[in-house]
Amino acid sequence: MTKYGTLLRAALITGVASAALVGCGMMSKSNTASFSGAMNAASEVPPNMTRGSGMAEAWLNRDTNVLKYKITYTGLSGPATAAHFHGPAAAGANAGVVLPFANAASPIEGQATLTPAQAADLVAGKWYANIHTAANPGGEIRGQMLPKM
Repeated sequence: MTKYGTLLRAALITGVASAALVGCGMMSKSNTASFSGAMNAASEVPPNMTRGSGMAEAWLNRDTNVLKYKITYTGLSGPATAAHFHGPAAAGANAGVVLPFANAASPIEGQATLTPAQAADLVAGKWYANIHTAANPGGEIRGQMLPKM
């Protein structure tokens, strides 16, 4: 084998090893959990017949328990009178407010620091987003917050 061939092979092996190490670093586990819930009237308990719909999205930093969220909706029977996260409750059950939103107008965006118990309930799929209106004071549309894969 020539000296050039040996040097070339060594350079290729070093480059492949470096790329593999960089790739491993890029595969580290994220400290952010993502959640979403499609919001509709059929998910309310009890269900109603409105045509409103929406999407609730949230991102939880597992290290700090800081939750960031964005909720959008359209087609409600009237202006939203309140909006918040409820829990703990599985789909088909109701629960109290755990995180009220400062403003109920779409889009709703914000963040809050959760307690460890609240974060555990959210991760377990026991939170839901809810939008209320005058015509549906118990809630017009609802979406169960489920982990995204």
